[in-house]
Amino acid sequence: MKSTPLYRLRQWIGRSIPILILTLYAAVSLFPILMILFNSFKAKKAIFGEPFQLPNPETFSLIGYETVFDRSTFHIYFLNSGMVTLAALILTLFIGAMAAFALAEYDFPGNAMVGLYLSIGIMIPIRLGTVGILRLMVGLKLVNTLTGLILIYTAQSLPMTIFILSQFMRQVPQDLKDAARIDGASEYRIFGMVLPLVRPALGAIGIFTMIPIWNDLWFPLILAPSAKTATVTLGVQQFLGQWVSDWNAVLSSLTLAMVPILILYMLFSQQMIRSITAGAVK
Repeated sequence: MKSTPLYRLRQWIGRSIPILILTLYAAVSLFPILMILFNSFKAKKAIFGEPFQLPNPETFSLIGYETVFDRSTFHIYFLNSGMVTLAALILTLFIGAMAAFALAEYDFPGNAMVGLYLSIGIMIPIRLGTVGILRLMVGLKLVNTLTGLILIYTAQSLPMTIFILSQFMRQVPQDLKDAARIDGASEYRIFGMVLPLVRPALGAIGIFTMIPIWNDLWFPLILAPSAKTATVTLGVQQFLGQWVSDWNAVLSSLTLAMVPILILYMLFSQQMIRSITAGAVK
């Protein structure tokens, strides 16, 4: 019965439908990225006249990249975004891992309430508190500083980080930690022993944290709009005007802004896949 042509056809359809859906989703996701990339190497006339065609000898132009490097301090924007993203990521992983270890390992009064409080932090967008955050940053004299952005992004990322890591740390065998305590290991040593065991979760959190930080425009525009503290996304805005926009420079700067985050995504994607599939197979 299982070897009949009808059964094999059903099996083939069952395997093909998920692949087809994922392929279509990947095509929809990659299409705007490819359009930005291709059109960044075209003259302005070709961008509007032939937006869906690849650059050719007649339409190829590097005027956008020349404008980006000649008329702006784009290297400073890159440096600012890199410093903010890296610092916020390190602080988020370090503080979040310690807090998650405490929630997962120690049964203290209010443990469940702390976990619930952090879960609420995931559901409520931090942008709702923009006015209060702005007042706080003004009071601390952190406006137009990278430190202010780093602190905000760290606070924004901690609830999800602690929630995910605490769930993974609860899956670490208790016998392993008890054996380490019997051997005289300190709690800090046990914490360092648990971290490598939740590395897939750390990789996934790294992706979920760095992409929103790198792409964010809201807080840099409000809290750090000066030329010295502007990030990549804010730097792109200088080529957009109310009446005239330099689309060559806009597309070129967007392409340059995508390169680092795509590289980091490829480096951490394997860890993200492992974290998603962790526990699926015993």
